[in-house]
Parts: sequence; structure tokens; C-alpha cells
Amino acid sequence: MKKILVLCTGNSCRSQMAEGYLRHFAGSDAEVYSAGIEAHGVNPRAVATMREDGIDISGHTSNRVDEYAGVAFDYVLTVCDNARERCPYFPARVQLLHHNFPDPAKATGTEAEIAAQFRRVRDQIKDYARDFVAGPLKK
Repeated sequence: MKKILVLCTGNSCRSQMAEGYLRHFAGSDAEVYSAGIEAHGVNPRAVATMREDGIDISGHTSNRVDEYAGVAFDYVLTVCDNARERCPYFPARVQLLHHNFPDPAKATGTEAEIAAQFRRVRDQIKDYARDFVAGPLKK
């Protein structure tokens, strides 16, 4: 079973959504974790946006990457540029992959506009997770 870490700045939105979708698409083929360079708490809007698509991340916790120092990951997926730049050292056998998603927590405007940004990012992450599971994870 492959072990995947999704890494973001605060482990509140993007990495939480990616963890939810990777768990959904990979099923028993992977053990999925998410963490941040910092821990900001799981964003309630991320939870609500994922719930709209049938994925429950309400039980997720916000964790710092150093909490997983003893886990031998097969993949580390950074989902924001800040996490990629500040990514800690991982052994050479780990495959590091990166995709920078916009931070929906920084969305401004009306509640409807903010919700729309969360949905756009969620859908981008969903496509990325589905493609990752169908591609690199299956190899």
C-alpha cells in the first residue's frame, strides 16, 4: 500500500480537500495523510464545500508536517508554492510532485463569490486527485 502526504501551508483547505479526494479515489490502494508547514485548523468552508460533493472531511485534523517525521511516504504532493519552497527534506525514494492551487481561504467578495471560489478550487483538486490515482499511483 502506497503512503501519500499532501502538503500545504496551513493544512486548512487545499491539502484537506486533496486528502479527502485521494482517500475517495484510491480506496484501499493508499494511505493518505495531509499536513501543513503550519497548522491553521480545518476551514469550515472547505468542509461544507466538500460535503456538497459527497465527501466528508469534518473529522479531519490540521497537522504539522513534523508530526509525520517517522512515516515512510512514497509520494509527497505539495499543493501550494509556499509548501514546495519550504518542504522539509524527505528521503530520495520519495516522489515529490507539485501543483499550485489558488488559496480559496483568501477569496474575497460576497458569500456567494467566496463559495464559488471554494467550489472552483475543489473541482480543480478533484480532477488532480483523480488523475493522480489513475496515473502515478497505479504505476
